[in-house]
Amino acid sequence: MSALRFSDTISAALADGILVVTIDNAPVNALSADVRAGLMTALDHAETDGAVAGIVLTGAGSTFVGGADIKEFGKPPVEPLLPDVISRIETFAKPVAAAINGAALGGGLEVALACHRRHAAPSSKLGLPEVKLGIVPGAGGTQRLPRLIGIAAAIDVIASGRMVSAAEALKLGIVDGVSGDALLADAIADVKVANASSLRRTGHLSVPSETTEAVDKATADASRKARGQRAPSEAVRLVRLAATAPLVEGLAEERRTFVELRDSEEAAALRHVFFAERAAGKVEGLEAVAPRKIETIGIVGTGLMGSGIAVSALNGGYRIIGVEQSPEVAEKGRERIIGLLDKALQSGRLDAAGREDRVGRLTVTADMQQLSQADIVIEAVFDDLTVKTELFQRLDVIVRGDAILATNTSYLDPDVIAAATARPERVVGLHFFSPAHIMRLLEVVNCKQTAPDVLVTALALAKRLGKLPIVSGVTEGFIGNSIFSAYRREAEYMLEDGASPQEIDAALEAYGFPMGPFAVFDMAGLEIAWARRKRQAATRDPAERYVVIPDRLCEAGRFGQKTGRGWYAYPDGKRTVDPDVTAMIEAARAEKGIAPKQFTAEEIVARLLKAMTDEGNSLLSQGIAARASDIDLVMINGYGFPSNKGGPMFAAGRR
Repeated sequence: MSALRFSDTISAALADGILVVTIDNAPVNALSADVRAGLMTALDHAETDGAVAGIVLTGAGSTFVGGADIKEFGKPPVEPLLPDVISRIETFAKPVAAAINGAALGGGLEVALACHRRHAAPSSKLGLPEVKLGIVPGAGGTQRLPRLIGIAAAIDVIASGRMVSAAEALKLGIVDGVSGDALLADAIADVKVANASSLRRTGHLSVPSETTEAVDKATADASRKARGQRAPSEAVRLVRLAATAPLVEGLAEERRTFVELRDSEEAAALRHVFFAERAAGKVEGLEAVAPRKIETIGIVGTGLMGSGIAVSALNGGYRIIGVEQSPEVAEKGRERIIGLLDKALQSGRLDAAGREDRVGRLTVTADMQQLSQADIVIEAVFDDLTVKTELFQRLDVIVRGDAILATNTSYLDPDVIAAATARPERVVGLHFFSPAHIMRLLEVVNCKQTAPDVLVTALALAKRLGKLPIVSGVTEGFIGNSIFSAYRREAEYMLEDGASPQEIDAALEAYGFPMGPFAVFDMAGLEIAWARRKRQAATRDPAERYVVIPDRLCEAGRFGQKTGRGWYAYPDGKRTVDPDVTAMIEAARAEKGIAPKQFTAEEIVARLLKAMTDEGNSLLSQGIAARASDIDLVMINGYGFPSNKGGPMFAAGRR
């Protein structure tokens, strides 16, 4: 039988009495209005055509359905609505199976849940990630998934928004089988033997029984991870409702909650973050520039930062040549990198074959000449201008002429480093955040003479490493540390003006930060910033306001958690208010004649947000940051700004 077409994005063909319906809406087969209408037309055809005994739904390419169509975000709904399509599938008189050939996310998984049988390819990823956009599933996900896998497991999947592998989906009971090349054939065979009079309709199933303790634990875990976000807690409530309410009532409450959350400020902020990530790393005018080929990465320095970069690069499939100062230090660096791989193995993020593959691509040596094989060399040495400049001059005569040199500096001027080389156009900044194998953010620094294809290569490399690349121009601290410095400075001003460290921290933590600024300073250690302030002392403007309290803490040997004392004391490792610090603050105020004032939590947050946005506006005006949304992503992914607030620029109205 020839192919049938039910809309621009829905086609079908009859195979041995089974209508195989294919969703083809590139790039991710999103559930657009045309897809929804086409599915309804396909169901109409299957219902009336006596030659059709059942249906198999699948996706074109390597995706089943990636979710809703983002082009429809914020627009009036267009019929048929997805819940109506899904209800039609579930109640269809003939058997319907899903052949999940790739990602089935959001509405895509909800479509699959409505099918009477589900088969998945081994590479498939399934999930309901709606909470990451500040909403809940709106087409039955919170009601149908718990009927398949139980309340506790459904809470874990839905309230976290995490993706589930095909193997885990089979174990949980989300899918009925995992098939390789025979996916479509297995789904067709399943439909052919299905008994139309006793189809397993997910919404009609009873929720599996489980202990109250298991459900309560899943609820508590989800609440802890939600950190004040509303969508995860609403997801938990809806999943639990599935155990007590009929399907029709559960679906109505789910839809009501979905619409309410969809129109909330939290959802608007998370949508902003979603679209910001799609725009990140795009540089105007470079669309047609091709990246250079990268296969081997050299890393100079295999300490904490260098070893993390090495693991990221190994995970990305690259061959690594690490270089250290001596064979003994090189061996320690190799052990450090393998230790990180072993931790990933123990946690289940890596299997034994993956570990061996990565170890096989790793070399750590004291012979810098081996870097002649590298396509790019990333330095991860001590953040000192002389050290880095001399290193780049040495690398200049070792690496190939077409190799890229990348500096991982946090505060130093990469243009100065580049100028010391014979080919400054091949130098780029790659500012990783520690721990580099875990932190997603990567500032890609476009130096004054960086060649366009070098920048494009750095961005392509970042994406293959699984990083979120944000392009920054050259300024002290780039985007993130520039804003963090302004944030830190304003927090210190408020100390002098009357606030306490614990009041400031409590206000920021209530706003949604995982830790307030002074707790962060203690965790990171106070001595690095102190050393920087001492270096800058000679050039500091005498008229500029300067707070001496952090210096006095360091002079007293209070360097943070590592010494048991910083802005707080840490008896038994627990953070406690220290009266000695209070006395230091009061003495500093008295020396300047400052009469302390009281601050509300709202005033503290507003003042710190203003400091961040003022610095952000300055970076935009200088062209250091290309977009306000880039600044938001840096602060969310590198500095703990709560994602459900959208970032400092979004919160200030820069949308």
